[in-house]
Amino acid sequence: MTMTTMTKTSTRRFALALTLGAALVAGLSACVPLVVGGAAVVGVGMVATDRRSSGAQLDDQGIELRAAARVRDIANDQMYVSVTSYNRQVLLTGAVGNEADRRRVEDEVSRIVNVRSVVNELTQGAPSTFQDRSNDLYITGKVKASLLDAKDIFANSFKVTTERGVVYLMGIATRRETDRATEITRGVGGVMKVVRVVEVVSEADLAASQAANQSAAQRGGTGPAPVSNATPSSSSSSSRVPLPPMEPLPAPGSAPGQPAVTTSPVR
Repeated sequence: MTMTTMTKTSTRRFALALTLGAALVAGLSACVPLVVGGAAVVGVGMVATDRRSSGAQLDDQGIELRAAARVRDIANDQMYVSVTSYNRQVLLTGAVGNEADRRRVEDEVSRIVNVRSVVNELTQGAPSTFQDRSNDLYITGKVKASLLDAKDIFANSFKVTTERGVVYLMGIATRRETDRATEITRGVGGVMKVVRVVEVVSEADLAASQAANQSAAQRGGTGPAPVSNATPSSSSSSSRVPLPPMEPLPAPGSAPGQPAVTTSPVR
């Protein structure tokens, strides 16, 4: 690697870290009982490179904002919850004081319109400290930068969330991409464990989606076509009426032709 290449890589990694810091600094305050997983920082560029349909991306923003409001209504001094939605599947991380609060948060979020399923990773115990959240933010930045540096996967296939050193990978990806992203993440300093919450699609479905994207771009389209076995767009741009909740995601291998959701810890 030449010095110029090394400089460009370092600059890119540093810029990414600064962007993450600016977007998530509000979530580091010890006084904030809830963190919304990126609802306010998804822009036009992300829409154009994301494997979710544009409708799913908008739904995810709405789910995170509605979840924030509902959790705030039931929050107490022992509750610190982070809500992340990807393709209408919600990941709950953080800490609550008891099992009743843990179930209550999941119940409130699961009843939000368009939520397909909830992965409840809330733990019982003291909320994370400012130092914990600062360290998690740093780890998230390093994981994102490492995925971005990899030449054999598409970094935007994954959404990264970290809670006390445990890194959660969400996304729509092939089995190869999921395994490769896991391998990269495990090699990042400070990562205690990797949990995959990924909709696994076949190489053929992914190739068909990419071909559809290229065709849409040639016709002047602005957004990506969803992966064929992933969830379709929720509604047309002319409709503001929310759709009813979608069916839960299938378990791995339970429905032929449907994407499996891999929720597996990798130590």
